[in-house]
Amino acid sequence: MEHTPLDNLSEAARKATSGPAAMKMMAARGLAPLKPFDLACALYTLSLDPDEAIRQAADKSAREAPEKLVLGALADAALDARIIDYFAPRVATKAPLVEAILLNRTTADDTVVALVPRLVERDLELVAVNEQRLLRCPAIIGALYMNPKARMSTVDRCVELAVRNQVAVPGIPAWDQVVQAVLGLKGQPTHTPEEVDAAFAQVARVAVGEGKGEIVEVTEDTEDFETINEEEQKKVEEQKQNIPIEKLPIPAKIRLATIGNAFARAILVRDVNRMVALAAIRNPGVTDNEVLKFSSNRSLGDDVIREIATTKEWLKLYKVKVNLCNNPKTPLPVSMRLLPFMHERDLRNLGRSKGIPSALGAQARKLLQAKGRGG
Repeated sequence: MEHTPLDNLSEAARKATSGPAAMKMMAARGLAPLKPFDLACALYTLSLDPDEAIRQAADKSAREAPEKLVLGALADAALDARIIDYFAPRVATKAPLVEAILLNRTTADDTVVALVPRLVERDLELVAVNEQRLLRCPAIIGALYMNPKARMSTVDRCVELAVRNQVAVPGIPAWDQVVQAVLGLKGQPTHTPEEVDAAFAQVARVAVGEGKGEIVEVTEDTEDFETINEEEQKKVEEQKQNIPIEKLPIPAKIRLATIGNAFARAILVRDVNRMVALAAIRNPGVTDNEVLKFSSNRSLGDDVIREIATTKEWLKLYKVKVNLCNNPKTPLPVSMRLLPFMHERDLRNLGRSKGIPSALGAQARKLLQAKGRGG
């Protein structure tokens, strides 16, 4: 939300924010004799002051002011939404103030969207119960979904609300898969919210955040992808015995694939359910190293390889082009388009390969011949 000057300051707040520099600095430090509501207005106004020292003092006071001093102001529906937006990130760790902001009907939806990624479970529950706000601003559901501190059952409830009301949720890379999972729940094994929360929390301790990195690291200079993929597959199978990812219901798997770390992606990109696998490859955290491995893996689903083959950013990596041309699951039209970019050595290897479509091998040989160096 854009922070712009207020038009309706009280007389006391106006005097404190428009007087001499010394008076403004006193107000910026929270020392002016102002009521909590007027103080909140004054600190916001002074945060826009041309004097940097005054702006910094106001910011410090907004962050460090005693909770009791600003609680009443932040809970007041008469407080301007711009002031609430200003305070929100500065008091995000103070539970009583966060609660006041979330419960204030004046709080702007954009403020809630920006605040959700910083909230803990208790505050996220407050966000989730305001269904009117969720439907009015579905980006809040997206932010909830991507915050690993939100309970899985809470996320499920919010997602189902959106799906029932045919509301598209921005901010979830795998939204189409999420919708398909919700619509396909009929006839699936049912789990209590408590069971889902417990299972997801257990897995998330390892599979979300920085706890685990890539199982096998590679570089664009790597040649032996077949051995690497076999090695990683063995490690994946070993880890799956210790971490009950397979026990998660499909919606929980999709969420884990979307917000999980490289360790989670390495497991879930191989999932037999295409929705889960696609959510994993569409995870915003997927690295170039992961794409290098995935693009050469012939055991992955067709949908995953197709996703890689149609993502321009990943096709900038030469080794990904090579891997895709050598992977029989790559759509033939895509492989054909990539052939002209191949170095002569790789064209020669493709021309001799028995593991790719014959038409692709023939085209590789044709390109070599056109260069006068047929192999």
